[in-house]
Amino acid sequence: MDKSEILASGKAVLECEANSILGAVKRMDLNFVRAVETILSHKGKLLVCGVGKSGLVGQKITATLSSTGTPAVFLHACEAVHGDLGVYEPGDPTILISNSGSTVECVRLIPILKSFNSPIIALVGNIDSPMGRESDIVLDVSSQGEADPLGIVPTNSTTLALAMGDALACALMKARGFSKEDFARFHPAGQLGRNLLLKVGDVMHSAKDCAVATASTSVREVVIAMTQKPLGAACVLNSENKIDGFITDGDLRRMLQTVVDLDALKCSDIMTKSPICITPDASLGKAVEVMENRKSKISVLPVVDESGVFLGLLRLHDIYQPQ
Repeated sequence: MDKSEILASGKAVLECEANSILGAVKRMDLNFVRAVETILSHKGKLLVCGVGKSGLVGQKITATLSSTGTPAVFLHACEAVHGDLGVYEPGDPTILISNSGSTVECVRLIPILKSFNSPIIALVGNIDSPMGRESDIVLDVSSQGEADPLGIVPTNSTTLALAMGDALACALMKARGFSKEDFARFHPAGQLGRNLLLKVGDVMHSAKDCAVATASTSVREVVIAMTQKPLGAACVLNSENKIDGFITDGDLRRMLQTVVDLDALKCSDIMTKSPICITPDASLGKAVEVMENRKSKISVLPVVDESGVFLGLLRLHDIYQPQ
């Protein structure tokens, strides 16, 4: 295959899977509503069950549900009949996943689950199948074939099942009124947790550790101050300790391309007036938006209080690197 054929092959798979999802959108009906209402009405946990690739999809769906306010447990269909059915409590709903709808390990569970009074929600690619006929609620995830060259590798089918799981999770989030604060409680670690839980004031460098100057300070003095306190910027303050301007390492590098005499220039000649600032009570997530969601990214932000008094500096590095 040449490069154009490889690219065309990749695009064809994505287009095929996208079309499969769009087809599923058109087929969605009140069974989806019934599934959401069934899960919402139960005060306990939800079980998600499958084998093979469907099992892997089920594990991801379980993780998404659990992290968004719906307690869920993944149950491998083979392990279920070897003792793991003990996880059930009466009435726990079950999501069964199978493209064919006739996966033996899943089908043989249905009468057992019914004896547990478990409402069964089937995600199947064939609604006229044993699972489709015997489940309480059926969600149609038929893909009309797979996206691979042979038409047999789980591609469309797994994408559709995963997408339907996402649709359930998001509908449940909305119905529960699940908030960013709730999400943060379940994600205390990692960058996601930092962005949601921590404030700028938790990670910023205080004013005493930052290079500062006045508008009349020479550029040479600013370079020395920024070398002694290397945070990537200096704040130019007025008599009220409020920011008149801001000088970054980048400003200095650009200035040095045209200027030799550092004593001839003052801070007022090269500083950025009215720089973008942030308050210490802003979340790290908000700081990331301010610094990165722009044409030219900002690597250092002045931190000020509500009256504009300088409090310190926040670097992008501080957001992504725990101190």
